[in-house]
Amino acid sequence: MDFSVKKLASDAGVFFTRAVQFTEEKLGQAEKTELDAHFENLLSRADSTKNWTEKILRQTEVLLQPNPSARIEEFLYEKLDRKIPSRITNGELLGQYMIDAASEFGPGTPYGSTLIKVGEAQRRLGAADRDFIQSSMINFLTPLRNFLEGDWKTISKERRLLENRRLDLDASKTRLKKAKAAEAKAAAEQELRVAQTEFDRQAEVTRLLLEGISSTHTNHLRCLHEFVEAQATYYAQCYQYTMDLQKLLGRFSGAFVGNATTQVPSSGVSPSAATIPVVPAAAGPCNPSASSLTFTEVSPPSSGTRKARVLYDYDAADSSELELLADELITVYSLPGMDSDWLMGEKGNKKGKVPVTYLELLN
Repeated sequence: MDFSVKKLASDAGVFFTRAVQFTEEKLGQAEKTELDAHFENLLSRADSTKNWTEKILRQTEVLLQPNPSARIEEFLYEKLDRKIPSRITNGELLGQYMIDAASEFGPGTPYGSTLIKVGEAQRRLGAADRDFIQSSMINFLTPLRNFLEGDWKTISKERRLLENRRLDLDASKTRLKKAKAAEAKAAAEQELRVAQTEFDRQAEVTRLLLEGISSTHTNHLRCLHEFVEAQATYYAQCYQYTMDLQKLLGRFSGAFVGNATTQVPSSGVSPSAATIPVVPAAAGPCNPSASSLTFTEVSPPSSGTRKARVLYDYDAADSSELELLADELITVYSLPGMDSDWLMGEKGNKKGKVPVTYLELLN
């Protein structure tokens, strides 16, 4: 019991001495031992590494999981050291909805069969998204988090110890200056030597840890390469899946043309009387020409040129394609071996490939 009381009193005395020294330094009444420029640079570099690692970590988490509630849930599972439940991706959910809708509308209908094809592609895209998220979590986020929760905590602890040793050293210097008697000076000098030794030892430990930040950067650089590789793989898969889907649906691409009508069965009414004109729908990406509700296949002309009206704007992907504006007239023609989904288009002195589905071919 006596030992505990003495230790408590000693700790309180040390804390009070440090507090006095810190206060006097802030008020300019006491000198402060300054660290060398190299050490200060190491401290600044470490702080920058910690701050930017936190920002990159948080924003990557937002990129991989945009839903804040889901991020909080995953954080709680991680803190409780429990396995994070498998979560269906938005692409997989969309694909399942499309497939379920097709089963109700009729998988044998044009709309139903297309829904199935698109739904399956969305599920593949969702699976690719899941793989990308898992890879990024393991190879990129985990090392960043380990640095913040492991190495940085160790560095912070040693920096606090160094600051305490520095305050003890400066307090010893102050007491030596104030000592008058020879005995008091001798005791103060001995205390100063001990404080200087402890400070130097702690400064060396902290310096070695701070210099280890370079190794941290090297490790994070490798993780960054792995993240970019996973991202490139993911986008390449997405591109391939969507291109395969586009080719699969290519034979159904066409414009709605003519003054087609829809037949309404009705007893006692002649066929001609039951013919109801269809009101044209607005043009858009999901309704390429929107002239009527029936469609015919638009095939590129085998030879010669034709005029075509642009149904809606098209941004050229590269220099081989022609940029289009809705309602403008262009000249189109096909070339041998050209993909049936594309035509060569000309307007003024510009020419390039244009997608057939963006055009209404004119006679």
